[in-house]
Amino acid sequence: MSSPSHVAETPITDRNELVATLASGEKPKAQWRIGTEHEKFGFRLDDLRPPTFDGERGIEALLTGLTRFGWTPVQENERTIALLRDNASVTLEPAGQLELSGAALESIHQTCVETGTHLNEVAQVAAELGLGFLGMGFQPKWTREEMPWMPKGRYRIMRDYMPKVGSLGLDMMTRTCTVQVNLDYATEADMVKKFRVSLALQPIATALFADSPFTEGKPNDYLSYRSHIWTDTDADRTGMLDFVFEDGFGYERYVDYLLDVPMYFSYRDGVYHDASGQSFRDFMVGKLPVLPGQLPTLRDWSDHMTTAFPEVRLKKYLEMRGADGGPWARLCALPAFWVGLLYDDAALDAAWDLVRDFSLVERHALRDGVPKHALNLPFRGGTVRDLAAEALKIAVAGLKRRAARNADGQDESHFLDVLQEIVASGITPAERKLALYHGEWNQSVDPVFKQFAY
Repeated sequence: MSSPSHVAETPITDRNELVATLASGEKPKAQWRIGTEHEKFGFRLDDLRPPTFDGERGIEALLTGLTRFGWTPVQENERTIALLRDNASVTLEPAGQLELSGAALESIHQTCVETGTHLNEVAQVAAELGLGFLGMGFQPKWTREEMPWMPKGRYRIMRDYMPKVGSLGLDMMTRTCTVQVNLDYATEADMVKKFRVSLALQPIATALFADSPFTEGKPNDYLSYRSHIWTDTDADRTGMLDFVFEDGFGYERYVDYLLDVPMYFSYRDGVYHDASGQSFRDFMVGKLPVLPGQLPTLRDWSDHMTTAFPEVRLKKYLEMRGADGGPWARLCALPAFWVGLLYDDAALDAAWDLVRDFSLVERHALRDGVPKHALNLPFRGGTVRDLAAEALKIAVAGLKRRAARNADGQDESHFLDVLQEIVASGITPAERKLALYHGEWNQSVDPVFKQFAY
């Protein structure tokens, strides 16, 4: 979840300005970049509990420690709540999950170096504080009540609002972690095609990256419980966005969708004004109850765009949001998967051929079924594993044609090896952990914090 945006305070007076904001994301292919984000759970090495914000071993102390590596602190109410460096940021999710929002980079090689550098920096500081970090999709041990809350104004507003619109929203905020990639588009037509392909295939990514099988120390009967949580978080701002597949879809239709997503807040002069449940359409005509007579700015719109949580999100780029968090190799594999599918014309055509005749019912069956069954979910006489194998084949070919090579002459396709192994075995990361839980872990989740920590 984002911190306050750094967009200009230009007032918005017309809906066409909102449409133009999305259109302004268009870039020629030579300027397409890759932005990778991932979240991870902190834990204290002595008792495995999540660190609080305050204290000698708290999250703020960790952020302060990271400044030795050239990160600039960002403060809210005189507390350090984020870091900035080289067009990247380190931010906090509601319960202190640490997020790296990477810079817009040219290749997966650069993304993987960026991620590795960040994890190494975090490991150095964390070790001094007696902390560790874990990549999974859902907090495996602690209850919602045992999770701390970070002192960020937007989270206070969301915390109060979430129980009004769903039963699992607070779990989404405090007990989930994801990895996502943000990718560019050249034209409106290119955006539409990429949006449709990535939305239809998002359940495949969910299945491949499924790694959240435990809740409060026990198996939860899901392989991606993180994905399931989104089905009962807030129906107004989540889901598969069926309208994306309708004729005439484009920037204008997505703007209309966002205008109908209830607001959370407006950030003015360092203060979050609680607008939860109120209408951005009313804001556009100066009738927002919390700020009567005031008009929204481009920053308000930028902030509002971050409060919609569909499986794929459009801002000035497309965000792939379906995957559980995981270890370093899978943090590099997710951008490789989507870049391979979407950044090569032949691969994009092949991916569209793979999904173009999926019906609405089938798309929803995939979305609703993979949290529990992952690769084993039946589909059209086969399983999702078959779909994943075909998607990976297309992605590998796309990366090979892209031919972005490192200093050793390797292209980016080797970053998909970890996913190839998952498909070949048919065993997801969640199922591997469940086998350990029922075997050598003797029905305890505590070993996960040692064996799978960064």
